[in-house]
Amino acid sequence: MAPSFENLRDEDLDEDDFDVDDVDISDLKEKYEVQLEQGYDTFVVIDGLPKVTEEQKGKLVKFLLKKLKTVGNTREDLIYMPMGDDGKSMSFAFVEYSSAAEAAAAVRQLDLVPLDKKHTLRVNKMTDVDRYGREGRIDDEYTPPKIEPFQEQEHLRSFLADPSGRGRDQFVLYRGETVGVYWNSEKDQPEPVVERQHWTEAFVQWSPLGTYLTSVHAQGVQLWGGPSWSRQRRFPHPFVNLIAFAPNERYLVTWSSRPIAIPEEGHPALSLDDDGKNYVIWDIDTGKPIRSFAQIDQPVQLDEQGVKKPQKFPWPAFKWSADAKYVARLNQGNSISVYELPKMNLLDKTAIKIEGVMDFEWAPATPQRDSIKTYEQLFCFWTPEIGSNPAKVGLMSIPSKEIVRSLNLFSVTDAKLHWQSDAAYLCVKVDRHSKSKKSQATTLEIFRVKEKGVPVEVVDTIKDTVINFAWEPKGDRFVIITTTEPVGPTAVAPKTSVAFFCPEKAKGNTIGNFKHLRTLDKKNSNAIFWSPKGRFVVIATIHNQQSSDLDFFDLDFEGEKPESDKDLTANLQLMNTADHYGVTDVEWDPSGRFVATWASSWKQQMENGYHVYDFKGEQLREEPLEKLKQLLWRPRPPTLLSKEEQKTIRKNLREYSRVFEQEDADRVNSADVAVVEQRRRILEEWNAWRAVTEEEVAEERDIMGLPMDPVEELIRIKTEQLALDDTEEKVIEEIMEEVLEETEEIVN
Repeated sequence: MAPSFENLRDEDLDEDDFDVDDVDISDLKEKYEVQLEQGYDTFVVIDGLPKVTEEQKGKLVKFLLKKLKTVGNTREDLIYMPMGDDGKSMSFAFVEYSSAAEAAAAVRQLDLVPLDKKHTLRVNKMTDVDRYGREGRIDDEYTPPKIEPFQEQEHLRSFLADPSGRGRDQFVLYRGETVGVYWNSEKDQPEPVVERQHWTEAFVQWSPLGTYLTSVHAQGVQLWGGPSWSRQRRFPHPFVNLIAFAPNERYLVTWSSRPIAIPEEGHPALSLDDDGKNYVIWDIDTGKPIRSFAQIDQPVQLDEQGVKKPQKFPWPAFKWSADAKYVARLNQGNSISVYELPKMNLLDKTAIKIEGVMDFEWAPATPQRDSIKTYEQLFCFWTPEIGSNPAKVGLMSIPSKEIVRSLNLFSVTDAKLHWQSDAAYLCVKVDRHSKSKKSQATTLEIFRVKEKGVPVEVVDTIKDTVINFAWEPKGDRFVIITTTEPVGPTAVAPKTSVAFFCPEKAKGNTIGNFKHLRTLDKKNSNAIFWSPKGRFVVIATIHNQQSSDLDFFDLDFEGEKPESDKDLTANLQLMNTADHYGVTDVEWDPSGRFVATWASSWKQQMENGYHVYDFKGEQLREEPLEKLKQLLWRPRPPTLLSKEEQKTIRKNLREYSRVFEQEDADRVNSADVAVVEQRRRILEEWNAWRAVTEEEVAEERDIMGLPMDPVEELIRIKTEQLALDDTEEKVIEEIMEEVLEETEEIVN
């Protein structure tokens, strides 16, 4: 905290022993002075200053100037501080910067910054004061603001209390022009929560903790939630294409391929500083923008033949640290810019220069490293081979910017970074080429982040190219998919192999080396979907018209363990195999009990619909839905139970299971009884209606002189007619055909 203005000493202000004003530099000023821009765009208004006398004014200006110069170029004579009739300053000042960009930076970085213990700066643009305070917009007489009566807000996490008491999860369906949220009812029809037409124009997306449902429109983004599904927030970013949330749901990033264009009459949320920008970072609580950014052009990359590679659009462009206190952006080939929240100031006012940097990833949790007292956020990055310098993978700690671990690599074609969910491990999938560059293989460089010194274990027994890799959530096992065929879009899906790896058993709490568990050959699988709770995994073939297999595996099977796996921490078992033709997406529900697969009309036009399976692979429900676009499970926030409470629940899980199984059985029986009772009631109603109707018909027939039983009367009449026909003489004619002569003639 800065020293209080009242206690400020002259030596805190004087940077040199001589007075700068005594030095004649008029000739240098005339030659090098920056010409300030015309208009009010370079001016800001500083409010919240202490009241001082004329004698103290110069001291305050020098003190204030130190902070003002941290964001731009200004001088003491460009600060105007008006004085009141009482001989004291009026708590505000006008400041002129050398450019409009510096003035905008002052508003963004100095607003709400403490000047000392008693005073906090409020910084606004001069143009904003002119815009909002011009004549006719402010009354001459003060009118106290009207305070609205308190209104209790809806509970945004009411969805955690399932009204049925069964702990069900919700999911959203976007089909045609209809968006609906439903309770998963397993085999039964999903129970609707809300359905609306034209709820979104592009797509829907849940926030990371499930609090909000996001709809995307040409005018911007809207967040919905609560029991009534009312609109909670609105973010007017025109023509938005993509969105991304911070992990704690406090911030939102929106991106549009069209640069923002601020009209002359202004914009309800954005300012002229945002004009021409593509990204906006918003504060969800206030609904206001924090900062905007323009899009960075990606560097041109050439393949081995010197042909320009197609550019890949990086998304998310802004990546969040696990605690959401930092967000970083990659300038590929040059640097990584790390910004501090909530002010979005550049960390240490400079980007982290890393020559050739290709990609980076934050650790998904705060790593608790051995022998480290203060845990910091961590991200990893990699750089390719540049000249004679090898490729490199590095781990950097933020905010200290300390390189925790680095590793040199050779003959690298590409690398992918894969964090384990608890940040206990980092796997770098390295595609290496031979000296002739005609063949390619993959090695896995596994960083043991929590261990002292961050040792690296190498898995180099893989002879083929790895096309997919996935860690077990909250675990230490992983699955890879490999192929010997060229990687890329092909008419026929390549043959693949699925390999499972796990640590070997070790003494104490240590984790053994990673060993190969099993390989399944001659597959078409191309995707890996772990249960969010670990243990169960679905190996799938998606986006493939020839194959659509779904294999459900258990890595902790409770049956007999093969002798070859006795020293390993897994017991692999294929539980079931399913098939969903044309499947394009697979997703587990947050509880890890159910899996949804669906065929999206965005990716194919035929056989749209979804299936629901339990974790064992048993199909519970199948529903074809024309023009189905999305099915997304609603996320859940982390549990509030402590680790000890969770351990107690797991220990007594069998007892709880008996209760749950009995409740399920009672529910099924009650459903069966209800069906039987309904059918009996319908039958009784039918019989009663029939009896009344028969009485009414009998009365009408008696009045009209008709027989009481028309069927019996018809049978009697028909019988009499048949008897009469038998007594009459009948003449029967018979036609016979006889062949008298047959001649066969052969014609040449």
